[in-house]
Amino acid sequence: MSIPLFDVNSQEPLFDQAQRRTLAEAALRSITASTAHARGDDFLRILVRELAEALDVRYVIAGRLVRQADGAEAIRTLALWGGEGYRDNIEYSLQHTPCQDVTRQDMCFHGSGIQRRFPLDTMLADMHAESYVGMPLVDTEGCTLGILSAIDTRPIDEDKRLLALLLLSIFSARGAAELQHQERTRQLEETVRQRGESLLAAQASLLEQEQMAALGSLVAGVSHEVNTPIGVALTAASSMGSYADQLVCMLSAPKVSRTELIEIAQALTGAAALVERNLTRAAELIGNFKQLAVDQASEYVADLVLYDYVHGLVSAHSPELRKCALQVSIEIDPTCRVRLASGKLSQILSNLLMNSARHGYPDGGPGKITIRASLEAPADGKTWLLLEFCDDGIGLAPVVREHMFEPFFTTKRGKGGSGLGMHIVHTIVQQLGGQVRAVDGAAGCHIHVRLPLAA
Repeated sequence: MSIPLFDVNSQEPLFDQAQRRTLAEAALRSITASTAHARGDDFLRILVRELAEALDVRYVIAGRLVRQADGAEAIRTLALWGGEGYRDNIEYSLQHTPCQDVTRQDMCFHGSGIQRRFPLDTMLADMHAESYVGMPLVDTEGCTLGILSAIDTRPIDEDKRLLALLLLSIFSARGAAELQHQERTRQLEETVRQRGESLLAAQASLLEQEQMAALGSLVAGVSHEVNTPIGVALTAASSMGSYADQLVCMLSAPKVSRTELIEIAQALTGAAALVERNLTRAAELIGNFKQLAVDQASEYVADLVLYDYVHGLVSAHSPELRKCALQVSIEIDPTCRVRLASGKLSQILSNLLMNSARHGYPDGGPGKITIRASLEAPADGKTWLLLEFCDDGIGLAPVVREHMFEPFFTTKRGKGGSGLGMHIVHTIVQQLGGQVRAVDGAAGCHIHVRLPLAA
């Protein structure tokens, strides 16, 4: 409860100077104790209430200096005490107000007649204001951040003015510190946000580059693999031309041996079959790679015969797998059909296959990779695809299992390892709303992937 310093009727001091000093010190201690553990807006809300109580005034305002859309300066209140409680925060223009003088870093005191001095300030009229005292909130660099002001519907005499200026000057410094802390926190958060966005963009770019690099590796492998059947087909086609020339010569001769004709026909048939087999093999390799490349660049949801799709994907990786002497066993029901983003599935399996080829067998194969799949339909009615990927390589050390899905973690630093392959798997699975984990205690590398199927 506030203690009046002056007799209302006579305006004579109720206390002498020593007593007034004691009361001022008591008010200062009370406000300090109330605000000691508060921060930010909470501090300002407590402060305006305590100042109104200590000074026995109707209104106390703590506000931040802002700039409106038209460029005009304004005050946006952060805490506003009015009468018996807090009022809603408002924003008002500084033009034609005593607060404008305060923001110029002038202490402003008007013991009475404030409306006559600022007739265009409609807020003063709404408050039925008679007196005003204000202090600027100035930061450590000398910039005005806001104001702290007390307004009353009664005059403020000279002695009460001293108490008001004392309390406002003390707590305006603390208020400025809180505003400066808020501003620095906001700037820091904005900096962190911008850098976070930059890091996410850089990471997305690296992931895309890693995926393109994986496709590039497949291009090289498929190109080499396709050259072999095409070379065989070319050789066989050349032989067919030679056999045809021999046949023409034989038919031009006076006598033709039936046995020789049969031999030439059989040679032509064998060469034709060789051409057909090798061109079919080349077409299959190119088709598998084309499908893989198209899928990885697309998020199209499609109905897949899962066994056929995985078999084609493994075939596209056969050059890399053969170099490591790795065989792949696909244990999937040939009738299993799923509906999901085929490109995402191909990226998951491609990275798992390449991870085994590059890390599972440091001394080379032979080795075996097993891919299993099944469907799960829990009680919630949502169908899930369960993928199980296993190899019989060196397995996962505890530290590798702990960090394998983190970006840039690799056991081949400086040897061509980017540390993004398994992170890509984790990222894609998370994007699809699934889960991926490494199985503890399993021989070799054992990965479980759980993916929701599209409706």
